[in-house]
Amino acid sequence: MEELLSGLNPSQQEAVVSTEGYVRVIAGAGSGKTRALTHRYAFIVKELGIDPANILSVTFTNKAAHEMRRRVKKMIGGEQDTGFITTYHGFCVRVLREDIHRLFYPKNFIILDVEDQKNLLREIFEEMELKLNDKTFKRILGKIGILKGNPHYVQQMILRGEMPTVNDSGDLDSQIIQQYLKKQKRVYGLDFDDLLNFVFTLFDQNKEVLEKWQNRLFYLQVDEFQDSSLKQFELVKMLAGKHDNLFVVGDPDQTIYEWRGADPKYMVDFDQYFPEVQTIFLKENYRSTPEILSLGNTLIRNNYFRVDKDMVATNPPGVKVVHYHGKDEIQEAKWIVSKIKELSTEKNVNLSNIAILYRANYLSRYVEQELIAGDIEYKIFGGFKFFDRTEIKDALAHLRMIGFADDLSFTRIINVPKRQIGKKRMAFLREKAEEEGLSLYETLKKYKEHERLRRTGAKEFIDAIEYLKTISRKRKVSELLQEAMQLTGYEEYRREDGDQERLDNMAELLHSIVQYE
Repeated sequence: MEELLSGLNPSQQEAVVSTEGYVRVIAGAGSGKTRALTHRYAFIVKELGIDPANILSVTFTNKAAHEMRRRVKKMIGGEQDTGFITTYHGFCVRVLREDIHRLFYPKNFIILDVEDQKNLLREIFEEMELKLNDKTFKRILGKIGILKGNPHYVQQMILRGEMPTVNDSGDLDSQIIQQYLKKQKRVYGLDFDDLLNFVFTLFDQNKEVLEKWQNRLFYLQVDEFQDSSLKQFELVKMLAGKHDNLFVVGDPDQTIYEWRGADPKYMVDFDQYFPEVQTIFLKENYRSTPEILSLGNTLIRNNYFRVDKDMVATNPPGVKVVHYHGKDEIQEAKWIVSKIKELSTEKNVNLSNIAILYRANYLSRYVEQELIAGDIEYKIFGGFKFFDRTEIKDALAHLRMIGFADDLSFTRIINVPKRQIGKKRMAFLREKAEEEGLSLYETLKKYKEHERLRRTGAKEFIDAIEYLKTISRKRKVSELLQEAMQLTGYEEYRREDGDQERLDNMAELLHSIVQYE
């Protein structure tokens, strides 16, 4: 016991030994909550003698679950099964692999990711003879998500035999969604929304299954509880209903997933759902300097929906926090670069000790351009440099095709979006280009009516590039890029893909060209 409690502060120790009943831990940023969680798990196993198979510990990401399992195994021994340290979805998969047969689904059901969902929709669009631009994937997937906000649809999917025929009188979106559900049923595929919904339906229709899982799980603990949705809250409340041992850790001031259903009220009002709750505060911050913490406390105090707490720094004082308000992004970037130069030249600070944070990837462009102009070496972490991103390189390749029609640019974009010019047809073009001393684009123009290229999008691509060449002298580069993206179908292709970040980056490239002009 001493070993498990050593190195913990009094609040962390209290959290570790509070094993029974409903416990809420309000853990501010950098307060060592993961340490408290893992030590508590080990305490339950080693001091109370509980088998890990009887403890459910929910985290929000697979990465966090993996890290927690690694830490726990160091304390309790690697041979024990810690499979119930998992995500909500991971736990639902475990339940369904055991008991989904009660809903007339096989235990070896398929889990569909977003790409699988898109593939099902592609099939449906082809079968219904719809063009992809008639209904974008993103909107349809959004509507499917709304439908699956409530488990009622599960009843339709678990009917034995074939699902009911589609009602052709419904609007087009409804028909597509019905076909999607039918295809899902045919392959016994469940997407992430289905996993929770099928578990709720399973527990609702088979009380003995719910009781089995309630009996099995003596202790439940949930990390990042402020990011729980109503469904997730209902699930843990249901599972804890037999033994009444539910331990939740989180910080309402750090809720980041409200856009996908998270609601901090389950953390803030936890004492109203469970009046007998014990609340513990982890207020000691091990991460930041007093200056940073003081600023954070002052800002957070204005949050209207929170559990009041003030974090206390354990680190010695550091430098003052400076706030600069630039009139626009360019001024911000210039100021940042001037400060970096000041630090590196006047104070001899190594560039590798300086970091720049931004809230969205496309915002790196301003800073990157100033760093390039200032001849300062930099590295992007967790992403690509702005001008190295696929969609940016694709857009610039279209401009180079208009200007030079070089082989590199041609190879990059000839089949994006798909024009049925794959490896074999590219090999044919390369062979002819080599024989005749032509560029790949010139070869394509020469052989566009060849039987090998007749059923491709070659003619449309050539028409677009040739037209863009004729207007290139009369248009600004920004206008030319916009027309190129539309005429070649590239912008439409990216919109159908539904990746908003790529669209933001393309808009940012256009913005940078307009500024340059």
